[in-house]
Amino acid sequence: MQSSLKQVTRLVTKQNVLSPYLGSVQIRGYATHDDVDLVVIGSGPGGYVGAIKASQLGMKTVCIEKNATLGGTCLNVGCIPSKALLNNSHYFHMAKGGDLANRGIECGEVKLNLEKMMGEKSKAVGALTGGIKMLFKGNKVTHLEGHGKITGPNQVSVLGPDGEVTEVVNTKNIMIATGSEVTPFPGIDVDEETIVSSTGALSLKEVPKKMIVIGAGVIGVELGSVWSRLGSQVTAVEFMGHVGGMGIDMDMSKQFQRIMTKQGIKFKLNTKVTAAKKEGGKIIVTVESVKDGKVENMEADVLLVCVGRRPYTQSLGLEELGIELDNRGRVPVNSRFQSVLPNVFAIGDCIAGPMLAHKAEDEGIIAAEGMVGGPVHIDYNCVPSVVYTHPEVAWVGKSEEDLKSEGVEYVVGKFPFAANSRAKCNNDTDGLVKILGDKKTDRLLGAHIIGPGAGEIINEAVLAMEYGASCEDIARTCHAHPTCSEAFREANLAAYSGKAINNM
Repeated sequence: MQSSLKQVTRLVTKQNVLSPYLGSVQIRGYATHDDVDLVVIGSGPGGYVGAIKASQLGMKTVCIEKNATLGGTCLNVGCIPSKALLNNSHYFHMAKGGDLANRGIECGEVKLNLEKMMGEKSKAVGALTGGIKMLFKGNKVTHLEGHGKITGPNQVSVLGPDGEVTEVVNTKNIMIATGSEVTPFPGIDVDEETIVSSTGALSLKEVPKKMIVIGAGVIGVELGSVWSRLGSQVTAVEFMGHVGGMGIDMDMSKQFQRIMTKQGIKFKLNTKVTAAKKEGGKIIVTVESVKDGKVENMEADVLLVCVGRRPYTQSLGLEELGIELDNRGRVPVNSRFQSVLPNVFAIGDCIAGPMLAHKAEDEGIIAAEGMVGGPVHIDYNCVPSVVYTHPEVAWVGKSEEDLKSEGVEYVVGKFPFAANSRAKCNNDTDGLVKILGDKKTDRLLGAHIIGPGAGEIINEAVLAMEYGASCEDIARTCHAHPTCSEAFREANLAAYSGKAINNM
């Protein structure tokens, strides 16, 4: 056995052995055998999970990451830091807004220490990214730092900051898990100081007096909620006619908008941003109504651009290998996550489907299992979505709009958290549970929740749908009392029998 795993997997190249092919490809004759079973490009939720699973299945695995820390967008500038700010800004809002005083907890003068709040966010990020490094070590996954570029059907080169090849790994399989990046807004240059993307919005040095958010989807509403709680006057400008992004049930979207408006966020729907410029220390944003063409100038201290994300699939060497991208820059794959080259796989944000960390994780695991002959199956109808505002919004399965367009007969069961005993005890009663069941079979078709702990409760719906449960199955399943999850049971009871117990 070699003295270290790195000696097995790394082949350090010299500049004078590079061929003109791609300008950065080592001559194929340099290595005489395949060193590893799998190279994963990217260490985000899909990549690092897929790499660990592959190693657990007995595959000699290497994971290449271009950034200094592991975890990808999610852990570094996405899911994790935003949830830390959402959680702590909610505590500040409870104290500053008088909610704690109403509960008999008098704090005196409440002050925001934004630097310390940002420090707590960074601590959470550091602990989790460092945790992946330990998981790699414990599962014998080799981590190489640099930009991973596929330079042959069975070869991945690692490029340094200067673009020069530093290492080459020969492998039987390749998994592309490069994730996504912020979609730029045409004509608006992001400086991450006053005109920011979601990345910059996670690290503002002070609370802006006024903030305009372009986009009222998941990311826009979450980050808008953070800064609204901390004292900013937030206005979200949305091209579409609803908030919450794609997939949300329209009935729930309206409820969600009402709750967020009550919390102080303003919405301008059916409105497009046509320009933005810096002027006199402010940002002047020009917007236009989609319906009547009315033009208006709005002023802000910070402009947050949240118009979505796009796959990060450039500079990977795909075109040279004959792997063509679709019209949205994604890698086309089959049901086993194989590209047109059967040993080159792709998962997560760089393929079709919702750009969600948990979707990428599942694909990473399933793709790795498929490589060693295991079954490959994922039901995308059972992938949940969550908006981590307060209250949270979560859904899985079909919306009413989906069922109507598909011609499926369905029944609706609703239960408000205002009638839930635990929500009453907690004085946290905004929202409801809405259940959609098949009118003929009673099978659970969709679950939609606005309320406390919606992101946790929705997982019960996911499990039920994975096993093909009926609304009656859930209604007859004992739930602990008092819990907020009883609202989920009651909504299913209303769907299957026509009436809940604890609501008129």
